[in-house]
Amino acid sequence: MEKTILIGGKAGRGTAVTSHFVGKLFCSLGYYVFNYRDYPSLIRGGHNFNVLRISDKPVFSHKNKYDVILAFDQKTIDLHKKDLKKQGFVLGAESLKAKKLISINVKSILSKLDAPQIIENDIMIGWLAKYFGIDKKTLLVEAKKVFKGKKKALIIKAIEIGYGLAEKKENFKKKGSGKYFISGSSAIGVGALASGLDVYIAYPMTPATPVLHFLAGKQLKHNNLVLQVENEIAVINAALASSFTGAKTMVGTSGGGLALMSEAISLAGVAELPIVIYLAQRTGPATGVPTYTAQSDLKFAVNAGHGEFTKIIVAPGDAQESITRTQEAFYLAAKHQVPVIIVGDKHVAESDYSSSELKISSISNKRFLVENPTKDYKRYKITKSGLSPRAVPGQGPKLRATSYEHDEYGYTIEDAGKTVKMVDKRIRKEKNIEKEVKTLKPISVYGKGKNLLIGWGSTKGAILDSLSELKDYRFLQVSYISPFPKKAVEREIKKSKKVILVENSSTGLLADIIAEKTGIIIKEKILKYDGRPFSPEDIIKKIKK
Repeated sequence: MEKTILIGGKAGRGTAVTSHFVGKLFCSLGYYVFNYRDYPSLIRGGHNFNVLRISDKPVFSHKNKYDVILAFDQKTIDLHKKDLKKQGFVLGAESLKAKKLISINVKSILSKLDAPQIIENDIMIGWLAKYFGIDKKTLLVEAKKVFKGKKKALIIKAIEIGYGLAEKKENFKKKGSGKYFISGSSAIGVGALASGLDVYIAYPMTPATPVLHFLAGKQLKHNNLVLQVENEIAVINAALASSFTGAKTMVGTSGGGLALMSEAISLAGVAELPIVIYLAQRTGPATGVPTYTAQSDLKFAVNAGHGEFTKIIVAPGDAQESITRTQEAFYLAAKHQVPVIIVGDKHVAESDYSSSELKISSISNKRFLVENPTKDYKRYKITKSGLSPRAVPGQGPKLRATSYEHDEYGYTIEDAGKTVKMVDKRIRKEKNIEKEVKTLKPISVYGKGKNLLIGWGSTKGAILDSLSELKDYRFLQVSYISPFPKKAVEREIKKSKKVILVENSSTGLLADIIAEKTGIIIKEKILKYDGRPFSPEDIIKKIKK
């Protein structure tokens, strides 16, 4: 029992709000829903659309063929009619033209209601709910939860009118308990709050901005500070100052912003300041295609910053992983006093995922701070593990953090021997970090086939959904890029007949990293670099060829 609905119109027409509500409505009935967003870099005009995939079984990606096209303008029909299924139809106002159009006299209804055009969306919501057999009471209960403000009564009335115009054709009755419906961005925020976030600092940059908005709305409830400053250079330096005081601190940006942060990431490395950096990738280089997705910043994240220092790179593949991997990032940053970069992208960030439960990791929230440092306290004490005791200002002895190489007290040095000792101390952390990451499931394997698909991040959903139609394939998801789980990846590759990388890039960056770490060259790659994410059909078609 599965349906795919495309909802399209100009920017500003509420396609995202409408799609999210319809998805949430089906989730409340116990169905699984995936919501994909596609929009240009425009505030008004252009063409926005969402694709909702609704199923009685778990789904993790969108599809390219539609049962229903809900059109708020003619352009939506003209662009997408070729992908309408044979038994599908178009729903829209009477002024639109399409072969399989079910039209509603929207103009007349809006006139009677004395309502703005955007209320058309709610008429359509009511119509769709009735068509799919959703109980009216359930529909109105959910609408009253979601829609607020002065127009609430008008919206409810419009939904009721739309409901009365349709005939029941499908039978989507309540199926078990309701599902959560959450975006990757909100999930990053949930993970940060669960980690005891104190400060989040950012400059708005698509597609990282939703995390800024989410956390800003939680400040009073969770007693954390969210700050927008003038640019990404200010963001990372303010964040490091915050971290120096002992606050759990996080920043968010996309590729161009991370480029500006690179120098200060090196500062975090040499000063051993814990910091969590959320990188939401988009299509580059430069401004690129700013509201679309890519996985082309992987090696940039791995190599961000000059000089040699330890950092951790983790890549969640969906909303649930965005929660737990963010918690792991805060834990590892605090314990090992290193920068941790969470590598996401537009597709995970702005897609909505359904789930029966949202799991919060039981990983420690400790700050790993020295509470009562001695008078002879050495902030950068040389230890066997490479990890030095960390105190914060106000606890007694004077504390220093500097971009210069330094001695155990934090004083600037240029002595050759002391420089080597300090570099070695910092690098020694890597052994313990590797051991710890092994306990955090750095790879996941799905399926039991002899052939292997390898992916990371947002390709997870489409690969999982394609496995049921691919004979003798399994999927290896790599979640930690640094430290790289060399032995585990090598083991899975060596026992496979055929190995194929799936990545949203033009060259296959993970294959380069695998080659560097294991010496294994992956020759077969399924690559997509038009700014759009993979669908299961994309992967299946390429493999069958």
